[in-house]
Amino acid sequence: MPLMSIAEALREAIREEMRRDERVFCIGEDIGIPGGFGGAFTVTLGLSEEFGHERILDTPISEILIAGAAVGAAITGMRPIADVQYGDFLFCMMDQIVNQAAKLTYMSGGRLRVPLVLRAPVGATTRGAQHAQSLEGFFTHVPGWKVICPSTAYDAKGLLKTAIRDDNPVLVFEHKLLYGSKGPRSEKGALSPVGEVPTGEYLIPFGKAAVRREGTDITVLANLLMVYRVLEAADVLEKEGISLEVIDPRTLVPFDYEIVYQSLSKTSRLMIVHEDTRRNGWGAEVAASISEKAFSLLRAPIQRVATCDVPIPFAPVMEKFVVPSVERIVDEVRKMME
Repeated sequence: MPLMSIAEALREAIREEMRRDERVFCIGEDIGIPGGFGGAFTVTLGLSEEFGHERILDTPISEILIAGAAVGAAITGMRPIADVQYGDFLFCMMDQIVNQAAKLTYMSGGRLRVPLVLRAPVGATTRGAQHAQSLEGFFTHVPGWKVICPSTAYDAKGLLKTAIRDDNPVLVFEHKLLYGSKGPRSEKGALSPVGEVPTGEYLIPFGKAAVRREGTDITVLANLLMVYRVLEAADVLEKEGISLEVIDPRTLVPFDYEIVYQSLSKTSRLMIVHEDTRRNGWGAEVAASISEKAFSLLRAPIQRVATCDVPIPFAPVMEKFVVPSVERIVDEVRKMME
């Protein structure tokens, strides 16, 4: 199997689905311009040469236009993949994606479907408060949307292909530091989670988490970049005799609670780590649900390690302070084991 970065795996998923189904097309800013990068982070690089600009549609700098055109195309039978250069710009689309895309199937009694995929890069990368947010908590709150967060190249391809074939709107959050550390659009401090990706057909079902590391002392839930920071923390803590079981939910809506219950029956402790804010981040809902449904499995309060409840600072030293680090995760685990 070939090795791919997450950006390459996403591109391969789009290419395969566009070849398979002529209704699939991409729409966004700078995704197919000659000599361009292929969107902000190279995901659509080269696709316009194969499929033409009728299916790789470049738009003006207008997120409200992208969302409106994509929702309209979806309800008429097309399968658009809309590209948002930075996840923060989702707020420019809120009426279309919250009041229209999320509700039209329900309001029409199922007569209308909205098979829309919306790809949104998230995460702090020293770009300031308006290009740095992790927005998962906002959209797990919106009934009608499915929310996925691939953290490996294998998952990126399989989950995106599943999303494109889904008849419901799906929001794909992609971390800017996980696309890859090489190429003209790589971010400073980016990782290279390159992995084996099958060239043939495969899909990953929604609602199925992955155990990234088995352990016995604490179950740690983490998504996107935080998966890698938790795994690094686990290596440090292993030398101290503390064993972490690391679970990557992969999809936040639907969420795989069963795998968490199975893990807690072994560890009895739960920590949730995410780059979303602490207040009303996705981990708050997960913590509440587990406290309601599986309290008997816990022998310690659930702990959350999250970004501080402030706008993401521009200064690198301050950004590093507010976003969960390996050191902070290690310290919080130690406290939990006291």
